[in-house]
Amino acid sequence: METEALNWTAILVGTVVAFFAGWAIYSPMLLGKTWAIGSRISPEPPEQMPWMAMVMQLAGLFLLALVIGMTAQTEALITAITAILAAAGMVMAQDAFSQKSTAATIIDGGYVVIAGALMIVCQGLF
Repeated sequence: METEALNWTAILVGTVVAFFAGWAIYSPMLLGKTWAIGSRISPEPPEQMPWMAMVMQLAGLFLLALVIGMTAQTEALITAITAILAAAGMVMAQDAFSQKSTAATIIDGGYVVIAGALMIVCQGLF
């Protein structure tokens, strides 16, 4: 059985789309203030852009998009969904250990699920 090559376009577009979805979700216009208060940080924009956090986020999103791309090769959608839910569960557990509010925990976990869903859509579109 021959497997298809990775769909690098879908992986890269999925990474970028998920990254910008995070900007929208965590913006003050949507859930940013609720998340910041629940995370015990200032809801005001930081003085400096948190570059390290953004680079780590982009790397993590790329790796998740890569996993989604690998599962798309073998039509293993259930495996992709399981990986997304596992990642969301671990993020939410870390939030709970960090004593974030329920709202902040749900926002963080929900973002992982949304990011993964967008990546799956990208695999279907590209």
